[in-house]
This record gives sequence, structure tokens and C-alpha cells, in this order.
Amino acid sequence: MDGLLCYCRAGFEPELAGELTERAAQAGFAGYARTERNTGHVLFVCDDADALSRSLPWSTLIFARQKLRLFANLAALDPRDRIAPMLAALPADIRYGELVMEHPDSDSGKPMAGLARSLGNALRPALRKADVLTREDNPRLQRLHVCLLDGDHALLASSEPEDSAPWPLGIPRLRMHADAPSRSALKLEEALLVLLDQRERESLLRDGMRAADLGAAPGGWTWVLTRQGLRVQAVDNGPLRQHVLDSGRVEHLRADGFSWQPQQPLDWMVCDMVEQPRRVAERMATWLREGWCRHTIFNLKLPMKKRWQETRLCLDLFAQQADKSLTIRAKQLYHDREEITVFATSR
Repeated sequence: MDGLLCYCRAGFEPELAGELTERAAQAGFAGYARTERNTGHVLFVCDDADALSRSLPWSTLIFARQKLRLFANLAALDPRDRIAPMLAALPADIRYGELVMEHPDSDSGKPMAGLARSLGNALRPALRKADVLTREDNPRLQRLHVCLLDGDHALLASSEPEDSAPWPLGIPRLRMHADAPSRSALKLEEALLVLLDQRERESLLRDGMRAADLGAAPGGWTWVLTRQGLRVQAVDNGPLRQHVLDSGRVEHLRADGFSWQPQQPLDWMVCDMVEQPRRVAERMATWLREGWCRHTIFNLKLPMKKRWQETRLCLDLFAQQADKSLTIRAKQLYHDREEITVFATSR
């Protein structure tokens, strides 16, 4: 099988399939998506998958947590010897820097976790003996991914380190900090990790920068920003956790986040308000168009139907109404639910 293997949040397979199909067609590639609801992954079959993969960078895919180059679909594996067929299916003359054993993040995939660990422990020495896997992890080489769909069914794929998520399944495993005011803090922490690279985190998040958090209560996103050294105007009619205010970096403004505007330009604005996605997109565009902030991270809460179509519409609306040159990135993060997270910055 020649194509792409992409992981997603269970239940969002149609959205990812629609995104891949439309994006591939726009890039001039014929292909089709194969998927089932709630399986946590999508296969996109294409005759020229290498070229397609180059045309669809992982960082630009919204509903894909991970993008892999699929090269083998091994069904009806003999449980007594799964390794020999895997070795036989590997492309010739390619050495891998790491083996990643995976299973879809779905109800059907999670029971494969134990088998994936034990099979990986047996497969690694076999790969090294065959001189297919380096003795020590080499981050410059492709990674070999084995995705177990069932005890007798595996997908083999590869990833380029510079064009894929660095975490298994594309999921950064973040721990909830004891002082975090709410679990929503994990969404912003993940957004900063996934949507910004290391250079951007160092240059765009500096001590003393000023930010606004619209719809801040109880203070999860404000807390994350203060831990980055920012001073925050937390805008919400509701209360903030006292220890967030005690940081000395927070000014609580009891106001409506949709009508409030800063008295002077800010470095950042973040927003996780529950509101119609088009209304959020329009208001976020106003902030950038009017120069009220330079950088923003916000969430768009998606409807239950036609979510890919609504995503396209909202992002197009945002870019059009911002009316300036922007870098825009969007992802459905692991800690997101029925939403996507958007990062935008003025060029």
C-alpha cells in the first residue's frame, strides 16, 4: 500500500479524511481516504505518496496529530511470527534512527498497548541485526513506525523528523500541574509546544511582555502566561483563583471579553471563550487588524456537523478580516475536544 497514515482524535476521522482529500486535490494529486469512525486514524491512498507528503507538511494539517508515510499494510499476521513479515516488507537500502511502536488512540486501539511494547522489545534487536535500525537513536534519520490495529494486523510507515510530530501518536504527554487553576491550562501549554517552534518560543515569549486573556476565569491560560514571564490583563466578569492574582503579574478586569479593548497595544492576546466560531474568528481578526496585539492563540469551538467546512470558513474569514500579512497555524490538539486551536502572528 502506498499512501499516508495520519492519526487523529477518535470521532474526527471524517474531518481528517475531508481535509486530506481536499488538500491533495488542490495540490494536484489523485487519491482517496480509507477510514472508519472512531478508529483514530485515516489512510490516504495515493500513487505518488512521497510527492504528496512533501506537498502536505505535517505542520499545515489541522486534524492530523501525526503524519506518516505508509508503505505496508500487513493483515493476517501469524501471532507466532510477526517479525519476519515486517522485515520482509521494509524498503531496501533505508536505515532508521528509531523504532516507534504505536496503536491508534481509540477504544479499539488502546488494548494493543501491551502487545506493542512486547513486540517492540523483540523487533528492535531483529532490526539491528539486519542493519536496518541504528544501534543508538539517531534523530537525523527517518523513524520507523509500526502501528498495531489488532493482534494480526499492522501498518508499517516512516516519518521524517523535520516533517512530523516528535511524540508517539503525535501526543505530547503533559502533566497537570498541582497549581494549575483548571485543565484548560494544558491546552495552552500544548499549543505553545506544538504551534510554535523553539526559536519562536524564545523570541515571542519574553519576560515582561504584556498580554490579555479574554474570558480568563478561573485563570488557567493566565496562569500559563505568567509562568512564561508575561504580565496579563485577565478579562472576565467571573472570579479568578486567588493564587493566580497573588503572582503580582495579573490585573483582573471585570468586563466582557468580546467588547473590551486594550488602552495600548499588547504583545499577546489569548482567548478560550465558548462562543460561535465565526464570531470568535471575526473578533480575533479585529484585534490584529486594529493593532491591539501582535500575536494571538485562540480556540474555535466547532459544530457537531460539517466541522471541516466550518473550519475552512472560519480560518478564511479570520485571514480576510485581519486584512494584513499573517502567519497562521491551526491544530486540533490532544487536549482539545470539539475545537481547534489557532496561532497567528503578524509578519
